Amino acid sequence: MNIPQSSNPRVVIIGGGFGGIALAKKLSKKDVQVVLLDKHNYHNFQPLLYQVSTGGLEPDSIAYPIRKVLQGYPNFFFRLAQVQEVKTDTKRIKTNIGEIFYDYLVVATGSETNFFGNKGIETKGMAMKTIPQSLNLRSLILENFEQALLTDDLHERDALMNFVIVGGGPTGVELAGALAEIKKGILPKDYPDLDTRRAQINLIQSGDRLLPAMSKKASEKAEKFLEELGVNVWKNIRVTDYDGKRVTTNAKTIFEAETLVWAAGVKAVGLKGLDAEQLLSRGNRLRVNEFHQVIGLDGVFAIGDVAQMETEKFPEGHPMMAQPAMQQGRSLGENLVRMIEEKPMKPFVYKDKGSMATVGRNKAVVDLPKFKFQGVFAWFVWMFVHLYFLIGFRNRLVVFINWVYNYVRFDREARLIIRPFKKQNKVERHNLMRD
Repeated sequence: MNIPQSSNPRVVIIGGGFGGIALAKKLSKKDVQVVLLDKHNYHNFQPLLYQVSTGGLEPDSIAYPIRKVLQGYPNFFFRLAQVQEVKTDTKRIKTNIGEIFYDYLVVATGSETNFFGNKGIETKGMAMKTIPQSLNLRSLILENFEQALLTDDLHERDALMNFVIVGGGPTGVELAGALAEIKKGILPKDYPDLDTRRAQINLIQSGDRLLPAMSKKASEKAEKFLEELGVNVWKNIRVTDYDGKRVTTNAKTIFEAETLVWAAGVKAVGLKGLDAEQLLSRGNRLRVNEFHQVIGLDGVFAIGDVAQMETEKFPEGHPMMAQPAMQQGRSLGENLVRMIEEKPMKPFVYKDKGSMATVGRNKAVVDLPKFKFQGVFAWFVWMFVHLYFLIGFRNRLVVFINWVYNYVRFDREARLIIRPFKKQNKVERHNLMRD
């Protein structure tokens, strides 16, 4: 990989997400050599992916070059690489561009969509965890409305304009709200010769309330907001299969829809060599102690979504969100320096700063440790927090201008089919890979 030899210990970070970037920044001025590996050359601000999918933002406004994030940091190296295997016995990492030795390895690979083994949903449904997936979903949504114009079959037209979103967490709630606003304010103007009132947005939650990780008040208010926007909220129903046109459930309810978005679960992104049963817990997460060390391995650490740190307050590990990942990255940065200097490490304590979700224009719910509120003020708080955590002044400015424009004009200018996407192509590719 053409990484120069150094007398300083080498820390290799796999993954340029929230945790990996926070750790790299913490180590930027320390006496260590930092090598960050990622299959993309950009950091992706996942909380705003749904706005890319619904035409509110372009992808470059929520992505930022990793090299620019850490530009000017001494002893920092980035390599665009796909990690293939971790050899813990020899402290080497095998990638598609070669091997690299590490003194300390930090796994920050994040999470991916968990389809729970349902191949029908995996091949014919849509995920929304990456920028390419969000662009695919945007294209599919727009293409379906274009196709609806061309068919005389009312049943097929309805299916093309129907959406099923599975999962009542923040992603599902925010996407449902955004689609409802598009149906209300944009589709009638874009498609005057199509009865877009027939479009249906269905949000399915297997539990008894939306936003289960938030307060009951937030759940009730979010559901009320969605119903006011015209979203059909279905609770205590579990989706069992999808054939590309029909969504079947464990109840008698069947949905005819050409678009199913799966937002019902995530799992950690695993690595070969770190997949032994004794290392993993539920959701494919690596078991770590209070110092982020992978239990049973020397010099290997894990942070963020991929790490399972079981504590009295969080017996199933910390939430798979940005805040825990960033706090863990900063904590591990301090502890690695202390370890190298042969000082005692400090156990990690997560400081829950709250959670929030937006449902649409002037509608959001916010749960802070001491305050809980909903409505217009919560919406402004949600916007401020997301702008604050975006990386790069240019991204903050672009997103802010887009939000102001969308608010004033009630429009979403990025509803562009940049690259066509067809579901059957996805199925064919899957079958090719399987064969």
